[in-house]
Amino acid sequence: MSQGVLFIAAALPVAVVFILLVVMRRSAKLSMLTAYLVTVALALVLWGAPAARVAGATVNGLVTAVTLLYIVFGAILLLYTVQESGAIRTIRRGFTDISPDRRIQAIIIAWMFGSLIEGASGFGTPAAVAAPLLLAIGFPAMAAVMVTLIIQSTPVSFGAVGTPMLVGITNGLSNSAEVDAAIGPMAVADYVPVVAAQVALVHALVGILIPLFMVGMLTRFFGTSRSFAEGFRAWKFAVFAGLAFTLPYLLVARVLGPEFPSLLGGLIGLMIVVPAARAGLFLPRDRFEFPSRDRWQAGWQGSVQPAEADAELGPQGRSISLLTAWMPYVIVAILLVLTRTIAPLKAWLTGPDTTIALTNLFGSGINASAQFLYSPGTVMIIASLISVALFRMRGRDYGRAWAISGRTMLAAAPALLLAVPMVQVFINSGSDGMPSMPITLAQGMASATGASWPLFAPVVGALGAFIAGSNTVSNMMFALFQFSTAQGIGLDLAGITTVVVLQAVGGAAGNMICVHNVVAASATVGLVDREGDLIRKTLIPMVYYVVQAGLIGMALITGGLWWAAALVWAMIVVLAMRTNRARG
Repeated sequence: MSQGVLFIAAALPVAVVFILLVVMRRSAKLSMLTAYLVTVALALVLWGAPAARVAGATVNGLVTAVTLLYIVFGAILLLYTVQESGAIRTIRRGFTDISPDRRIQAIIIAWMFGSLIEGASGFGTPAAVAAPLLLAIGFPAMAAVMVTLIIQSTPVSFGAVGTPMLVGITNGLSNSAEVDAAIGPMAVADYVPVVAAQVALVHALVGILIPLFMVGMLTRFFGTSRSFAEGFRAWKFAVFAGLAFTLPYLLVARVLGPEFPSLLGGLIGLMIVVPAARAGLFLPRDRFEFPSRDRWQAGWQGSVQPAEADAELGPQGRSISLLTAWMPYVIVAILLVLTRTIAPLKAWLTGPDTTIALTNLFGSGINASAQFLYSPGTVMIIASLISVALFRMRGRDYGRAWAISGRTMLAAAPALLLAVPMVQVFINSGSDGMPSMPITLAQGMASATGASWPLFAPVVGALGAFIAGSNTVSNMMFALFQFSTAQGIGLDLAGITTVVVLQAVGGAAGNMICVHNVVAASATVGLVDREGDLIRKTLIPMVYYVVQAGLIGMALITGGLWWAAALVWAMIVVLAMRTNRARG
């Protein structure tokens, strides 16, 4: 069968998801069920994958989906614990004291705090923690999810204490004779920090504008005037916040390696940005607030509705201090850092005694595992339990939090239980020397682009994340392919490294639109069947990110006018957004 036909066939599952979910705005359940059936049919008929492998991949996907639902449950339980205790009203007042401007609140919670959580845990946890918090302080559910998805870009390459680099790139390039020959005396483990330092540079150059994009989109889609310009009036603070994260992030990547750039960048950034906001530095002259709730569009709200109240008292009439109110989230951050950085503790939490493992499913060679004690879901449940004593909650109030969290998790279950198995079948579709569907797609793109491949390398990374829902998996799938393609177009080692860097950067950007991240994040605020609308919105910053990364990659390889092209592209996008207004 011709490569052209296989390329079109491999693109079909992705096209089905995009057309049904994004273009036709069908539910994620219908879209992912259709995509799953199409993927299974293609894997069995065209790719000749054994039925046992398809079944094994499906079970692996189901196990992964259950672990994601566990995180969703923990996130919602934490939110409702804070709400039922009355602490959420103190948190709301605390943010109003820093700044009542919703743009500033989004930057602090989503960009700064979310990046810190990404650095500690990764795997979609920032949305699970930050989106319910934004909802609780008065953001529409869809706005809360949108801004937390947008920030899942720059910090993602160093999420979960560097997992996309240390696991994704390392495993993707290991056991390859061509890689070993090209990098000379270095081992792959020594080469990865070199890649990581350049990844941080490209992310810093692109990501500095992400807070500006975020607040622009916040006002464009959720403001009364429906314009990007209203968000861009906060440009000084947005760029300041971008620098406050990316500069420490870049320095840490170069000095300490790939484990801590996002974690320390977010922490240092918070220590810089919050005092600056309190002091009124770089704040816009105007104040942005959402329209009154009676003017919110129906699609903005989910089934999770934080209670409105003016008093800053708990259910028993006890005053809750700001520090105490924040303690559940402080506990989450501390536990995530401890469980990811203390080697003996991490080894036990991820070891054979605490891992549920299903090996060689149906004789396919595919394994599935779940590490519930290591999961961020467990961290959030522990924080919730501690909060019961901290806030002196009544049993019936805490029971109500558990009941609501369970119902919300179950509402999200069908979409995730279909989306993740579809991804796993797609990835495991190769057979008898025939490359899997993702590799077939990447090879087709590479053959069509030739020497201009670095421009398109981030797109493959983003495609991998869109399909797999993970920058780590995207890097494992495509790092060696990117390395080999760069060699094939005659680049030297520096140029090859840049192409691998673009893979990692694109894979991070793809997290903004990957289906199961969108579904899981939406579930934490009770937003069901709006996934397509969210992806339509987050496509805007994702396209900016991958195009800009490609232009910077070409500039790093060839220099010259490509730097000017990158600057012009950023200016065009910003000006186009600034002059855009909603019609009607």
